[in-house]
Amino acid sequence: MEGASLQHAGGPPAFDFERAPFIVIWETTQACDLACRHCRAEAVPQRHPDELTTAQAKRMLDEVRRFGPIVFVFSGGDCMKRPDLMELVEYGVKLGLRIAITPAATPLVTPEVLRRFKEAGVARLAVSLDGSCPAIHDDFRRVPGSFDWAVDILKEAQRAGLPTQVNTVVSRHNLADFDALCDLMGPLGIVFWEVFFLVPTGRARPEDVAGADAFEAVFHKLHDLAETAPFQIRATAAPHYARVGIQRRVAARRSANGGGPKPVVPTFNAPEPAPADRIGRARGVTEGDGFMFISHTGEVYPSGFLPHSGGNIAQVSPVEIYRNAPLFVQLRDRTQLKGKCGICEYRQVCGGSRARAYAVTGDWLAAEPFCAHEPVPRQN
Repeated sequence: MEGASLQHAGGPPAFDFERAPFIVIWETTQACDLACRHCRAEAVPQRHPDELTTAQAKRMLDEVRRFGPIVFVFSGGDCMKRPDLMELVEYGVKLGLRIAITPAATPLVTPEVLRRFKEAGVARLAVSLDGSCPAIHDDFRRVPGSFDWAVDILKEAQRAGLPTQVNTVVSRHNLADFDALCDLMGPLGIVFWEVFFLVPTGRARPEDVAGADAFEAVFHKLHDLAETAPFQIRATAAPHYARVGIQRRVAARRSANGGGPKPVVPTFNAPEPAPADRIGRARGVTEGDGFMFISHTGEVYPSGFLPHSGGNIAQVSPVEIYRNAPLFVQLRDRTQLKGKCGICEYRQVCGGSRARAYAVTGDWLAAEPFCAHEPVPRQN
C-alpha cells in the first residue's frame, strides 16, 4: 500500500498532501429523518436511486486504501439509512482504514447498533450538538427530541467502549449560546470537539453566517478552552483559527521575553498527538488539500461545502482525482490565491476557506470573505 506521510528533514513527521489526503468523507446517502436549517446536502427522507451500490462502495474503499491507512468517515445525510452500512464498515476496517461514523441523532441509533459498531472496529462515533439545550438545538435540527437523542447516543456509545466526538455548527442562531456550549462539552466525556463555521451552501444562507468579528471571538474562546479541555478541538471551514493560535503564542513569548523575535510561521502540515482511538488530526487540512469528499453518487469534491466536482469514481479512480484533477491541484497551490489571502503572511498555514469564498463570490480562489485579519505589508 502507498503511504500517506513523509518525514521532514530535521523536523516532525508531516503529511504529504500532494499524494494523499489526511481524511476522506463519504456521503453514504442524502436520506435523513432530520431537516436541519443549515443542511449542506439539503437532505430528504428517501434514498436516491443512483447512490453507490454495495459493490461500488467496496471498490471505492479499495481505491481509497491506496492512499494508506487514512481516516475514512461514513457520513450523510444519515448513514443509518443504508441497510448495508455495517457490512461496509466491516469491509473498511478489514482494509486497514481508520473508520469513523457520523450518524444523525435519531432513534435508528440503538444500543445494539452501537455495540455492533464497536465490534466491527469503528474508531470513533460523532454526533451533532448545535445548542446547549433542547430548545436551541431542536429548533436548528427542526425535529423535537434531537438534543436528547444526541446526548443519549453519546452515553450509550461510551458504555459500548466507543470514543465519541461532538460536531457543532457555529452560526448566528447559536452565537449567544456558545459559552454554554463550551461548558457542556466537558461533562459529555468526548475525545474531540469539531466546530464547524457555517458555509452558506445548501439550506444555509449568507445572512446565517456569524461574521468575521464573531469568528475571531469564537477562535479565542476555543483557544482558551483548548488549554485545559480534556478533549481535542478542531475548527472546520475556518483555517484562520490556526493564525489566531500562532498570534497568541507569539504574543505570549514576546511578553515573557520583553519583546521576542518576529513570528516564525510554520509551512508544513504536521500531525498532532492522537487520542486513544488513533484518529487524531493534522494541521493545514483544507478543501482539496488533505481533504476529499465523495458524494452519494460517486462525485469527488474538495469538500462537501465546495460543490464543484473533480470527477466521478465510476470513470476515474479517486486517487487519480485527488492527485491530478486540475481543481484539486489548483486548490493546493496557495500562490494562486487572490485578494488579501494571496498576500497574507499566514497564507501557508491558513489560506482561508475556499468553500466559503466560492459560496459568497463564485470564485474558490477569492479572499476569505469572513476574516478580520489584515495582512502585514511585505517589506521590499
